[in-house]
Amino acid sequence: MDVMNPLTYDAEEDQLRERTKYSEMDKLLLPVEFQQQPVSTGTTIVAVEYDGGVVIGADTRTSSGSFVMNRFTDKLTKITDRIFCLRSGSAADTQAISQIVTYQLDFLSAEANEPPLVRTAANCVRRLIYEYRDDFVAGMIVAGWDKKLGGQVYSCPLGGLLARQPISLGGSGSTYIWGYLDNNYRPNMTKQECFDFVLKGITLAITRDGSSGGCARLAIIDRDGVERVDVLGNDLPKVYDL
Repeated sequence: MDVMNPLTYDAEEDQLRERTKYSEMDKLLLPVEFQQQPVSTGTTIVAVEYDGGVVIGADTRTSSGSFVMNRFTDKLTKITDRIFCLRSGSAADTQAISQIVTYQLDFLSAEANEPPLVRTAANCVRRLIYEYRDDFVAGMIVAGWDKKLGGQVYSCPLGGLLARQPISLGGSGSTYIWGYLDNNYRPNMTKQECFDFVLKGITLAITRDGSSGGCARLAIIDRDGVERVDVLGNDLPKVYDL
């Protein structure tokens, strides 16, 4: 031991050494195809119009490849007081889009001195998805209520399409529940019927889709505001009861 130059403890260097050690261990444990996978919301998102508003819902799992990164993600992102977007695809891309659109609509509402329309918000989302279609992996649904057209649901899938639909769904889990939705959806459902319909659809997708899971987050949007409902995994409907 050098008495004249004793060893010193560097906390940052020690932390870096620990992170490096664990990352090297992960490389040995994880298959090559699972290393450095993009973080994706995986996802099942559903939105339905009813007379007077909309019901939206999503699961809460965020994954990276075959690994669950977050079990309690909130994929119902607020844009304005009565407009939400539902996010599927790359978590970073969809978060960036929702933040940019929120910023733009704040300016629009200040200039017009009134809340923005749902279609205006949907067009802002569509424009960003289209302009960055070669870089972003984002499929989104914009839903909400305004005093002009009431409850509305707009689908904004990959590529920049914009279409208003009475019911819209997206994400990897949607492929498992098309049959359920086609068989059980009908026009002019009540608010409670739409709520049960969306909750059952998300539950079925969580059961079958490996990239969807966790809990179910739902929201009811109408002229009175937004009512958020979180259904924990243990409280989801049983598949054999649906």
